Amino acid sequence: MAEPIKTVIGFDFGTHWTGVAIGQTLTRQASPLNALKSKDWKGIERLLQQWQPQILIVGLPLSMRGEHQEMSKRAARFGRQLEGRFGIKAVLVDERLTTREAYQLAIENRRKKSKTEIDSLAAALITESWLRDFDQDDYY
Repeated sequence: MAEPIKTVIGFDFGTHWTGVAIGQTLTRQASPLNALKSKDWKGIERLLQQWQPQILIVGLPLSMRGEHQEMSKRAARFGRQLEGRFGIKAVLVDERLTTREAYQLAIENRRKKSKTEIDSLAAALITESWLRDFDQDDYY
């Protein structure tokens, strides 16, 4: 039997930068990590070696109507590449409004954040949305 899912890494894929977050199934919480240049495969590999996740979460940017768009295709491709390169299951998660929510959180905390910090905060929100619905039995 496979090892129980404990650690996940979430990605908010972008054309220039990709936000990154680490999450765990026990607390169902995620924390932002440093964003990476998009498709920085060596940086991603270092993260995976350091954190040893069992699942990768990739934000899927859909239109407000839930329709796929050009960035949806790019994010889905990124997820397939992650899975193919590293042999870790990648799950696509609806990411609508997470960047807006990340900016709002930064405003509420009265702390100006860089674009890359916002990207990683959005990755944490995406990861937590998956963790809220996580059921271990769905993966075995």
